Amino acid sequence: MSKETTKPISVTVEALVKAPVEKVWKTWNTPEDITKWCQASDDWHAPYAENDLRKGGKFKTTMAAKDGSFSFDFGGEYTNVEINKVIEYIMEDGRKTKIVFTAQGNETKVVETFDAESENPVEFQQQGWQAILNNFKKYTESIS
Repeated sequence: MSKETTKPISVTVEALVKAPVEKVWKTWNTPEDITKWCQASDDWHAPYAENDLRKGGKFKTTMAAKDGSFSFDFGGEYTNVEINKVIEYIMEDGRKTKIVFTAQGNETKVVETFDAESENPVEFQQQGWQAILNNFKKYTESIS
């Protein structure tokens, strides 16, 4: 049997956050904040986050069902970090992600592009990542 070497499907989610890029960047990367926004639905939470934001640095966020039925660690290693502009990383399974932060006056456009995994439908993954990004937007806009 030959192993197929197909290029992963690239998926993009985005949000316009009503906050300056410096605040958006800080909220995206501070572990205390990550634990408050990094979940796709209200029955999940992120009880733990660590982040070494530099090229070669690693990050890990524990995502868990609030009822304790399931949890997993989401993590990877940074390959590019340009403060207030770009974050790129490779997930532990080898997939790549790029997040671009674009200042637009007092708002920031966040565009996240990731390689889809092959176990779940692409639409499901896009909805999940978009839900997390929407939570990020809501949380960031709610803090002073």
